[in-house]
Amino acid sequence: MCLEIGNKVAVIDADIRGFVTKINNEEVFVKDEEGMEYRFFKRELVKIEVDQSELSKFSDINNPMLKAKIQPQKRAKKSSFIKDRNEIVMEVDLHAEKLVKSTRGMDNFDILSLQLDTAKQKLEYCISKKISKLVLIHGVGDGVLKTELHYLLNNYPVKYYEASYQKYGQGATEVYVYQNY
Repeated sequence: MCLEIGNKVAVIDADIRGFVTKINNEEVFVKDEEGMEYRFFKRELVKIEVDQSELSKFSDINNPMLKAKIQPQKRAKKSSFIKDRNEIVMEVDLHAEKLVKSTRGMDNFDILSLQLDTAKQKLEYCISKKISKLVLIHGVGDGVLKTELHYLLNNYPVKYYEASYQKYGQGATEVYVYQNY
């Protein structure tokens, strides 16, 4: 499949659709209608050339392959912390220079407020879109942002813990969002 910037795509194992914004070898960056940007491998995406609602007009309900898709399938109950290969994990870098072009004129309180607002917005997005994992990259520093993040996370139906040291170093918190399927 040949993807180009601007193509409309859908994620194979998730309810995410958007437009290709950047391609880096096998990685493809996709921005959805709400402005969230995700990173996927090419093999996880499908190019949408015709709006899916247009295709459904021509579907034949007697088609056995379509019937199999329509009929609800029983899902095996997953253990809470078994990582699925195709699981979507949203990563959010909360370093101030990643959130705004310049911190000029902002004091530490303004920067901390911006970081916490961003974390809250991304967490609520994950809850609404049923994204079960969120990694908040906060850095090490004096630990003020990390402490405030943990205080914020205590108000949500989540469990949080240190993210993978190999992947993120010491400055990241992984958040598991409880979902009712």
